[in-house]
Amino acid sequence: MDIQEVLTGEETEILQELMNIAFGKSAADLAQVIDTYVVLSVPFIKVMQVTDLPEYVKGHVRDYNKISLVEQKFWGRFRGDAILIFSSGSGKELVKMLQHEDGAGCESDPIDILESETLMEVGNILIGACVGRITELLKDVVTYTPPVVVVERNYYDAIAVNHFDPDKTAIVLKTDFTFKEGDVSGFLFLVTSNESIKWLKEALRLFLEQYE
Repeated sequence: MDIQEVLTGEETEILQELMNIAFGKSAADLAQVIDTYVVLSVPFIKVMQVTDLPEYVKGHVRDYNKISLVEQKFWGRFRGDAILIFSSGSGKELVKMLQHEDGAGCESDPIDILESETLMEVGNILIGACVGRITELLKDVVTYTPPVVVVERNYYDAIAVNHFDPDKTAIVLKTDFTFKEGDVSGFLFLVTSNESIKWLKEALRLFLEQYE
């Protein structure tokens, strides 16, 4: 699927600018928790059928046979699923970074529990700040379900596309993020419906009109 079939060049540029703002906020929020600098790449947008996601992830995540992810549904006029992908080992690396900041108070907990809780905390911040800021700028309000965490799974098992409508569209809002003091990387994508994309196009048009 060509992005031009879904979003025009102008709409894509506006969405990229909104992503810059949103990811900047999410990086700042996360830095307050982990106390380390988060490096973000230039945002990239790609549109595809949801059934094509596993192969896309395979091509863009190192060691794709062991990925972790955080998935969170969001509802508003813009609605869908936000899925944050982490490369292999990111969860354990985040645990070490957080324990360094918080002391050794959690060392008695099993590593798999710590890893899951840490990914959930980081995912909550990144997804909430990013999706929340984009929808706020577009005059929408969203609510969220509690996040679901999958730790160190094969990419195809982790991204269970069979629970999505095959006609749904995935908007990959891809910005690679790395942590200055840890080997952590990943990216975010949204799965949404054609109805939400129609709303998104209209919201982007109205947003642009404010500055004309």
